[in-house]
Amino acid sequence: MAPKSNPSTPRLGKTLKRAFFARNVHEVAPDLIGATMLVDGVGGIIVEVEAYHHTEPAAHSYNGPTPRNQVMFGPPGFAYVYRSYGIHWCVNFVCEEEGSASAVLIRALEPTHGISAMRRRRHLDDVHALCSGPGKLTEALGITIAHNALPLDRPPIALHARTAEVEVAAGIRIGITKAVELPWRYGVKGSKFLSKPFPK
Repeated sequence: MAPKSNPSTPRLGKTLKRAFFARNVHEVAPDLIGATMLVDGVGGIIVEVEAYHHTEPAAHSYNGPTPRNQVMFGPPGFAYVYRSYGIHWCVNFVCEEEGSASAVLIRALEPTHGISAMRRRRHLDDVHALCSGPGKLTEALGITIAHNALPLDRPPIALHARTAEVEVAAGIRIGITKAVELPWRYGVKGSKFLSKPFPK
């Protein structure tokens, strides 16, 4: 049984299919801003992402396939989940044609569905802090390595297109030491749910 939503829960747009991800990662990433991500009915509006392309050294796929990143080299529209710093799970959406090994990291959500479940998992009440970072949102949504390589258009994962236009901001990515100059972080301009504000 899916968790109850907030009475003011926004309506969901059309379901995003795997074909949505069979495009350039720099087209997919900004198009995900404003979309809704749900895992077993819990989730919210994607407000911040980062693009990673196999041609730049910050991408896990830069040096070729490994047991950890193998799903990145497969077809688009699947989840790539990995452990960051041995502590947090992070979830990415594989993009482009098979073999490209490019993906979008989901960095922050605005919680809209199953907020009580998120609060229990995060031991936290502040709705703005529930999903304001890649490790926070995976904990809030219950995402673990068990979700690695799962399709993005079948249960337990559901993605819905945005239902209204959003103003997308762009800036440099966060928490990396390579290719730091690339402006491949995208987000909802002025959102209170970001992991870090964009420069004005």
